[in-house]
Amino acid sequence: MIVVDSSVWIDFFGGRQTPQTMALTSLMGEKPLLVGDIILCELLQGARNEENARALEKALRKFEIVPMLGETIAIAAAGHHRKLRGKGITVRKTIDLIIGAFCIASGHNLLHADRDFDPMEKHLGLKVVPAGWMVHDG
Repeated sequence: MIVVDSSVWIDFFGGRQTPQTMALTSLMGEKPLLVGDIILCELLQGARNEENARALEKALRKFEIVPMLGETIAIAAAGHHRKLRGKGITVRKTIDLIIGAFCIASGHNLLHADRDFDPMEKHLGLKVVPAGWMVHDG
């Protein structure tokens, strides 16, 4: 399964072509995609108005929406934070730690465009979808 971070959805819904949005377009309908509940929340918070929020929610409901934070993931995310902090690395957003911990614990790949996930990949084993990935490549 592939979790798509809000950093990619924001660019996708904004009509921006990036390596990550092109990968997302390639993945749609070809691979199972997950939308985390906290990612859904982030996206709906950024909606311009209620009409835009309803349209975003409808578009995202085409994918499986899953809860990302529970007791186990909360403890894991805090542990990941301490491990990275011990290496002199500070992840800027707790939500990113939660998303990363969820993906690590669940064995899901993450498609993102946010540098906060880079140390999680390097030091914690987070699996990511490489920028520029296309369905025919893998």
